Amino acid sequence: MPLLERLLSRAGLTWRLLLKELSAFGVVGAVCLVIDLGLFQLLYAHAGIGAVTSKLVTTLISMTLAYLGHRFWSFSHRARTGVRREYTIFFMVNGVTLLIGLVMVAAVRYPLGQDGALALQITNLVSIGLGTVIRFLAYRRWVFVAADAPAAIAHRQQQEERQAAAAGRTTARAA
Repeated sequence: MPLLERLLSRAGLTWRLLLKELSAFGVVGAVCLVIDLGLFQLLYAHAGIGAVTSKLVTTLISMTLAYLGHRFWSFSHRARTGVRREYTIFFMVNGVTLLIGLVMVAAVRYPLGQDGALALQITNLVSIGLGTVIRFLAYRRWVFVAADAPAAIAHRQQQEERQAAAAGRTTARAA
């Protein structure tokens, strides 16, 4: 196959994977947003649970569902590096983007003195957009890594060592 055909074929595959990741990322995000909003309404308005507690519970539930959706759909073709590692980094990335949003809204509200709903909602939407871009890029880079990433290689080596140790124990028992 000539070089140009190989490059075009590879570029097509790369674009198809990126399109798959982006579209699945959007669907998972939209579904989790609806779940978050619906659960908040249920807990706060109907179950009488406090607003902050309701938000904490709905955020943890929707974030966990987002992790599962991204792990098993959006980024399913990427290397597995262990749920503990992935979820911890996923949680940290979400915490950082939450802080960015809070800082943006607080900066518009207090130092700039804007208390109008429109100004704050525009800031909120911009922070959501920025957070979404940061999360997508961070998930691809640090959470759901490529097969040749150091975290993926280390995870495979640990699995192989565990399998070898388990096989050694099985062989020793059989003897």
